[in-house]
Amino acid sequence: MLLDDVKKILSKYPLCDNCLGRQFGGLARGVTNKERGYALKLALTLEAHMVSRRGDSKGEALLKILASNGGHMPAANVVGGEVKKKHCYLCGDMLAEIQGYAKEVAKSLGEYNFNNFLIGVKIAGEVAEREDRLRSEFAIEYGESLKMECSREIGKEVSRLTGKEVEFNRPDIVVTVDLPDPKIHVRSMPLYILGRYRKMVRGIPQSRWDCVHCGGKGCEVCHGTGKIYPVSVEEIITGPVLAATSGISTKFHGAGREDVDAIVTGNGRPFVVEVKEAKNRNPDLKALEATINESGEGRVEVTKLMFSDKKTVRSLKERAKIAEKTYRALVETDSKITKRDLARLEKSFNGCLINQYTPKRVLHRRADKLRLKRVYEMLARKIGDKRIELVVRCQGGLYVKELISGDEGRTKPSVSDALGFGARCIELDVTSVNEATER
Repeated sequence: MLLDDVKKILSKYPLCDNCLGRQFGGLARGVTNKERGYALKLALTLEAHMVSRRGDSKGEALLKILASNGGHMPAANVVGGEVKKKHCYLCGDMLAEIQGYAKEVAKSLGEYNFNNFLIGVKIAGEVAEREDRLRSEFAIEYGESLKMECSREIGKEVSRLTGKEVEFNRPDIVVTVDLPDPKIHVRSMPLYILGRYRKMVRGIPQSRWDCVHCGGKGCEVCHGTGKIYPVSVEEIITGPVLAATSGISTKFHGAGREDVDAIVTGNGRPFVVEVKEAKNRNPDLKALEATINESGEGRVEVTKLMFSDKKTVRSLKERAKIAEKTYRALVETDSKITKRDLARLEKSFNGCLINQYTPKRVLHRRADKLRLKRVYEMLARKIGDKRIELVVRCQGGLYVKELISGDEGRTKPSVSDALGFGARCIELDVTSVNEATER
């Protein structure tokens, strides 16, 4: 019955071995479509030759059909003489050029340093429509698409040529091949590098701040730089990363952010650099770390660089909202501090839940909403009549400056409330950023 179906198809449409075998791609696992198609034609050749030898003209007619289908040699040898080879009705003999397409892809990948890849194929509409019509006409139910076969076969050959593996889930490089008139598009997927940074000087923002007067274009106010601040943590880190990866642009993802006038010490703040269109996906991270630290000139340094992924970026952002952080705050007060005041602060804020509305100083760029954050521990030390040092261990997302001042009642309770007189933060350090933990 199967061979009867094949006979009907080939009697109307000349098909190469690949395209014939693909119509039955769901049958006989472990063989290629080309092998499957060749086997079907060979079986029909044996049958046709047997019928022909019995004197039945139908056998000879079938042999001629088979001989013209992709130049099927067993049938052509039986028929003898010159047989005009017909072009494949479905692919137009495109599948015979797979090795050529693969060589062009491999050539296009020559400027990339990568670990794995994925091939995607776009098939011209009229080609795909021909296959749809054929399958509908003969009620074919076990076939696979021409697009799938081309992707697989080109991928196998590119893998052989480059020594790189095909990766379906998270490929380094995605190559799209337009067929039958080949056009090759290479896309390096975003590269993610995870690490931690320490900021040792004040007055540097985490990310670039465009000048509000010119929108980053450069003007008299910003002295042509287009920026409010000359440099940022982001620029110090991403410049060497971009150079090392030969990418076209970067995006900096931090686990929260500190104020411009704050420093970051201790274990540093986690970050991920996302590199767009990186040609070198395997930079030496130890060397890159050294380069960044050298360019940081004692202002910013990084540690623990490692390759990461997009999932880590999402996790980083979510964890930053609850991850435990420790701050050192230098506080100036309106009245003299006593030992009783220090004891009251430590007792009041250990395990305390804080109700905090978005601080007035950032309302122009943040939504005004209530945040419930917890202070796990507060240690207080007197360093002057009207100066104290606070060590605050708290939940991520808590605005510590406003925890101290009260922000005109927008943060409750506050250090000012607990003392009964005004207090304000005059210096802030981030001393530890830990992973999120359940409490």
